[in-house]
Amino acid sequence: MPFLADRLSRIKPSPTIAVTSKARALKAAGRDVIGLGAGEPDFDTPENIREAAKTAIDKGQTRYTDVDGTPELKKAISAKFRRENDLAYEPNQITVGTGGKQVLYNALMATLNLGDEVIIPAPYWVSYPDMVLLAEGTPVPVECPAEVGFKLQPADLEKAITPKTKWLILNSPSNPTGAAYTADELKALGEVLLRHPHVWVMTDDMYEHLVFDDFRFTTIAQVVPALYDRTLTVNGVSKSYSMTGWRIGYAGGPAALIKAMGIIQSQSTSNPSSVSQAAAVEALNGPQDFIRERAKVFQQRRDLVVGMLNQAAGLHCPNPEGAFYVYPSCAGVIGKTTPDGKTIANDEDFVTYLLEAEGVAVVQGAAFGLSPFFRISYATSTDVLEEACRRIQRACGNLR
Repeated sequence: MPFLADRLSRIKPSPTIAVTSKARALKAAGRDVIGLGAGEPDFDTPENIREAAKTAIDKGQTRYTDVDGTPELKKAISAKFRRENDLAYEPNQITVGTGGKQVLYNALMATLNLGDEVIIPAPYWVSYPDMVLLAEGTPVPVECPAEVGFKLQPADLEKAITPKTKWLILNSPSNPTGAAYTADELKALGEVLLRHPHVWVMTDDMYEHLVFDDFRFTTIAQVVPALYDRTLTVNGVSKSYSMTGWRIGYAGGPAALIKAMGIIQSQSTSNPSSVSQAAAVEALNGPQDFIRERAKVFQQRRDLVVGMLNQAAGLHCPNPEGAFYVYPSCAGVIGKTTPDGKTIANDEDFVTYLLEAEGVAVVQGAAFGLSPFFRISYATSTDVLEEACRRIQRACGNLR
């Protein structure tokens, strides 16, 4: 349509949201569909957090707040960074947004000029490249194959850096692969970045607490203190506290950057929900034991899904360190034929076949920048996951 902005032609709707919407529509039409596309915990928000929100409403805490977060929430975030990440951020170094996505978007909008480059390890969360494009930057995907654990290698980072590079985005544990960087791996990347002082680092630590098998989470400003002054450490309450719908994300970083991000937010959404902020204070300050208990459940689900997918003909599923996703290869089914005579040419064909033949909704690897793979979210019940994996096994067994 002629009145739409040119920038709209540079981006596409979120593929993960599209898959979830399609699954819901098919369910509404009476189809038996198992949706494994959504990236949100199936657990309820803990009761103490819900009660804090109710109390905030009853106390009349329903008005505008400071644009980028209440003093109480910034204090709680500062304490969290010190307690869990050995990072010292003062209130003027902290910003709160309507979800982690807004925080990332604000940072890119506040810093990118036309043509500035952002290095994005692939597979990547689907929104990173499009947010860079909206901010008139240039996404620079760097493929990180399964052979290196889907993780960016120092030599590949070095090769990708140019005079136009402004940011590196690091997501650990990763959406879509669940891959997580060890402290030594972060230090090795840090050594490269220290040689290039014009490159800043944006860490997406949203899945920080969802790590398995005694993996110890660290973030890059923690293990490479020399990068502290050019790192934006992004996190939120969505995944760890089962608060996806509350929409609270936050970040710590240099005061000048945080101030600039606040200006962007002041002219777009203004403050996040006052009630959600009150709930987030309780989330960060309140009991934390349930996080570890829920992580154990996710680990059991991971083990189930990895085991069953590796029994499916033509699939190979690596064992991720964290998050609640697996990213299996479907290379072994490419070129095969479905019972109704269609050839599986790529991972998109395969996920379409799974949905049409067995009613299992997953997301194609092409959406995340690395094929031929697909992403499964195992943030759902064990019974549902078992049934979904049986259907996937059956679908693979029916290919010829």
